[in-house]
Amino acid sequence: MHALTAYIEGIGLLGPGLNGWPGSLALLTGQQAYQPHPTLLPPPLSLPAAERRRSSSIVKLTLATGLEAVAAAGQDAAQLPCVFSASSGDGYNCHEICQMLASDDRQISPTRFHNSVHNAAAGYWSIATGAMTASSVLCAFDASFGAGLLEALAQVVVDNRRSLLLACDTPYPQPLHGARPIPDAFGVALVLAPRRSAQALAKISVSLSDAAAERLDDAALETLRMTIPAARSLPLLRRIAQGQAAHVVLDYLDSARLALDISPC
Repeated sequence: MHALTAYIEGIGLLGPGLNGWPGSLALLTGQQAYQPHPTLLPPPLSLPAAERRRSSSIVKLTLATGLEAVAAAGQDAAQLPCVFSASSGDGYNCHEICQMLASDDRQISPTRFHNSVHNAAAGYWSIATGAMTASSVLCAFDASFGAGLLEALAQVVVDNRRSLLLACDTPYPQPLHGARPIPDAFGVALVLAPRRSAQALAKISVSLSDAAAERLDDAALETLRMTIPAARSLPLLRRIAQGQAAHVVLDYLDSARLALDISPC
């Protein structure tokens, strides 16, 4: 595989103890001690009232991180092709549907059903931003961040235009949580561009590797990285926060990882 290269122009970040990209820089660089607090999902004010009431955790997480990244990049969300990547989808709605199917009353609400599908967040993003651009929706279990990054980079390289990656995960309630123990919500969004601009934060070149994935020296951040698939992005985010040229290897598949060369802009 030839290396895929792009520039990161904007970052959105929300997770346990991580509230936005600017507010997380000191934590990612070790200037402040990281303390994992439950993720606070802001209300999706960009949605109309009816959709706002129906929106689930993964919709709120997608909108919060995506809009932060787009604003930081100085772009129009309606004009950006998007790649949505989630390892499991909307756990709460899956739980509610399973409960109904296990009861005597199996009449599932159409609203509940359409919120349970894996591309629900993409639909709500389109409503919130007015975007009618192409969107790709991926799921690769624990490799979902890596799969989403490769897809977004391929679009940037092939189409020679910006792309927005939105990688998000939210937990399942019990008893599904016992089979898929994601502890909290975590989301990251990246605006990727084919050329350097005034907003560019870093240049990245990505290729496949059989080297071991980088582990974080902060035990709490490493636990976060290992327990939420979207948080596999943390070593990349830490290197960008440090503002130094670096080589980092991210978890991807059992047989291959992602090797990234990062240059600050």
